[in-house]
Amino acid sequence: MAATNKEFEFCGVNHLALVCKDMARTVEFYRDTLGMPLLKTLDLPGGRGQHFFFDIGNGDSLAFFWFPNAPEAVPGISAPEALPTRGNFMSAHGSMNHIAINVRAEKFDEYYQRLVDKGVEVTPILNHDNSPTQSSPEMNDDVYVRSVYFFDPDGVCLEFAAWTKIFDESDVAHDPVQADGTKREGFITGRTTVPAE
Repeated sequence: MAATNKEFEFCGVNHLALVCKDMARTVEFYRDTLGMPLLKTLDLPGGRGQHFFFDIGNGDSLAFFWFPNAPEAVPGISAPEALPTRGNFMSAHGSMNHIAINVRAEKFDEYYQRLVDKGVEVTPILNHDNSPTQSSPEMNDDVYVRSVYFFDPDGVCLEFAAWTKIFDESDVAHDPVQADGTKREGFITGRTTVPAE
């Protein structure tokens, strides 16, 4: 099901801008370990830092700022403190939890092994499905995306994600939760709960 935006014709993500502690280490990881070409590098005027752009494919970019006096990262607030399956994956409101980089399903296992061979600490492969645990150790007909998670040198959580299913109307079936913890019944599904008499 291809959804259409009737308000704006968006063309994907231009770039996502993050902040690193060491630009040289960041280049070493993203360019040399993950193979992302550098597209543009900037020294910000007045000694305010640097801004580098990496190509993540499909015309999209991942950008990093380096600021000389940026505050230290606060894991568990500014980003997850642990990878999925390894601890608390929650982060604060307004934070950037993780970046999922799209990869081809037929290349997923090869890329997983390539990360391992390069010495990147990765999670087990998660085959996300609609089961009660929402993940299976094996592929099955219900798997809609395959994932592996890992951290960059600054603790940014990255994911290689491979879609394995085309979504349809049945995949949008949950009403959103509001700040007070209650669901906004019928907002998405059009169904409301009728109180028992």
